[in-house]
Amino acid sequence: MRIYFAGPLFTPYERGFIDQCASQLRSEGFEVFVPHEIPLPDPVTAEFIFAVDSKEVMGANAVLALLDGPMVDDGTASEIGIFWAAMRTDKSKKGIIGLVTDTRVIRDRNMIDGKGINLFVRGCVEDAGQVVDKFEKALPILRQWRDELNSSH
Repeated sequence: MRIYFAGPLFTPYERGFIDQCASQLRSEGFEVFVPHEIPLPDPVTAEFIFAVDSKEVMGANAVLALLDGPMVDDGTASEIGIFWAAMRTDKSKKGIIGLVTDTRVIRDRNMIDGKGINLFVRGCVEDAGQVVDKFEKALPILRQWRDELNSSH
């Protein structure tokens, strides 16, 4: 199963966390696309980023989206929306998991009530999957989707 790992990737901490999670997924046999792992041209253009990332989103069977931060990263929100729309007609697309580890969202904004995450983005994720507060909670969902995908072939 191919996973598109969406999320903010602008700090070494964000990239490090995504790398750590992607490594664990790969050790379990998942194919994982991580946008910050691709070599970038000089100069980097919007056309290049969109071409590569949209192709990878469309080629994925699931999206794991890191939703941390004061607000959901706009690129991540776009990737979630593109994948959600593709799910309407492509049964190989299993779902979306929103991963929130940011205590500002979980504690201060009461994630349980839907606050702290843009409600349209959250609704899009929950229509196709769920929001979890630990990477370890995403793993069984991804394993189940992989098993479902494998059994349908």
